[in-house]
Amino acid sequence: MQKKHYGEVLNPLRWWGRMPRLFWLVALFVGFLERKKSPLNPVLRSLLMTRVSQVCHCAFCIDANALRLAERSGGLEKVQAVATWRDSALFSDEERAALAYAEAVTATPPAVDDAIKTALRRHFSEEAITEMTALLAFQNLSARFNAALEIPSQGLCAMPGEKPDA
Repeated sequence: MQKKHYGEVLNPLRWWGRMPRLFWLVALFVGFLERKKSPLNPVLRSLLMTRVSQVCHCAFCIDANALRLAERSGGLEKVQAVATWRDSALFSDEERAALAYAEAVTATPPAVDDAIKTALRRHFSEEAITEMTALLAFQNLSARFNAALEIPSQGLCAMPGEKPDA
C-alpha cells in the first residue's frame, strides 16, 4: 500500500517489519485513530501529529506528517506555521487548545496543567480528549522510535526553497 501511495516502501516499515506481530498491532491502532468516525477531524489529527514530530525531532515523522497535513488542509500554510503556532493567526481557538495540550503531553515529564485542561474542555468532549491523548501517545511512540533509530526523512514533503532530500 505504501508503494502505491508514496512510490516506495517507507523506512519505518522496514524496522517495524522485523517484528510482524508488533507491526500489525501498531497498524491496527493507527487504523483506529484514523477512522472516518473519529471525534477528531483529519486536519486536527495531522496538525497534532506534525507538532509532536517536531517536538520529538523526528525527521521522518515531520516529513510524513507534514505531507499529510498539507494534503488535508489544502496547502502548506499550516505546515509552515505549526512550529510557531502561538504567533500565527492561521489556527483556531480549538486548534490552539489542542496544540498546547500536545506540547504538554509530549514534555518530559508531561506538563498538563489546569489551564490547559480547562481550555481543552471548552472545545472537546471527554471522548475526543481521550482519543486525542491516545493519538498523541501514539505519535510520541512513533517519533521516538524513529528518532532513536535515526530513520531519515524521505523527502515526502519538500518545502518551498528546500532541497528535496532536506
